[in-house]
Amino acid sequence: MFKILKQIGYAFLVLLGVVTIVFFLFNKITSNPTALITGQQADAKTIANIKKEYYLDKPVWQQYLLYVNDIMPIGYHNIDEIKDKNLKGLFVGGYNKVGIKWPYLRRSFQTKKDVSSQLADVFGGTLILAIAAMLIAICIGIPLGILAAIKKGTWVDNTAIISSVAGISAPSFFMAILLAYIFGYLLAPYTGLSMTGSLYTYNVNGKHLALQNLILPAITLGIRPLAIITQLTRSSMLNTLQFDFVRTATAKGLTQKQVIFKHALPNALNPVITAITGWFAELLAGSFFIEYIFGWKGLGKITVDALEKQDFPVVMGSILFAATIFIVVNMLTDWLYKVIDPRVTAN
Repeated sequence: MFKILKQIGYAFLVLLGVVTIVFFLFNKITSNPTALITGQQADAKTIANIKKEYYLDKPVWQQYLLYVNDIMPIGYHNIDEIKDKNLKGLFVGGYNKVGIKWPYLRRSFQTKKDVSSQLADVFGGTLILAIAAMLIAICIGIPLGILAAIKKGTWVDNTAIISSVAGISAPSFFMAILLAYIFGYLLAPYTGLSMTGSLYTYNVNGKHLALQNLILPAITLGIRPLAIITQLTRSSMLNTLQFDFVRTATAKGLTQKQVIFKHALPNALNPVITAITGWFAELLAGSFFIEYIFGWKGLGKITVDALEKQDFPVVMGSILFAATIFIVVNMLTDWLYKVIDPRVTAN
């Protein structure tokens, strides 16, 4: 229990560090937030109300503390704030209340919509894209790594190594542009794919599922984890095949298939599973430019769009959300690793 509380404490410190860096960095970039919200022709009363709502009438250090108070699960708010911000939680006290609440990420400068609801709307797209990319990486990477280990020194092994090195080295944005141009433009009449598109398309007949738009971004996003999984599976299998229990299983007359899949592979998967969960967290939190290049509606695209428009609440909210996902998945990875391998003990 103490170790779990310690990990949660570290997680909060990391998130606080992320919020602090991004807040003050973006504060320097955004020259006139009020003009972004109201436009250039707003009257003095409207400007004053906007400044009050977003605390722009206060010094930067107070804006920072108020923002932290909004996003913290434990906060201090008066009755008017609770009502205006529609805070969800349990509060105690008089006019000024202390309570446990759902983090409030404020409202977008551009759309005036709640940032939490905007992120919730697009997170499904990012999640589906990350799952598809990871399935591609797992379904190809693990069998390819096993085959390369079994066929060590042959053309199969050499091809797998060269391909994985190329996959790791190639920048994701370059591969995105290359695949979009070749399969979504040059070969579009044959592939039926387009350079951009989201999970759903809309026309006069309503909303339609467009799974073909998932293919190119999922392949692009899966290339690097595929390369890592292939190399890890190969090296782990080569190491495991040298163990005595594998030699014993072979000496008992078991087939190569039985030795590989019943004895060697389960013991070789620990580092691979760690890589899979770690990369899944990275795909969820870091598919920004892939989504933007392919026009895929997700966390990445909404963040880049918000950066272009200097929409501070959306940028802060999406970065904080992505950092939280990354931390939570990595904590689950530690737990899963210990479940799979009981030899791993708490430090």
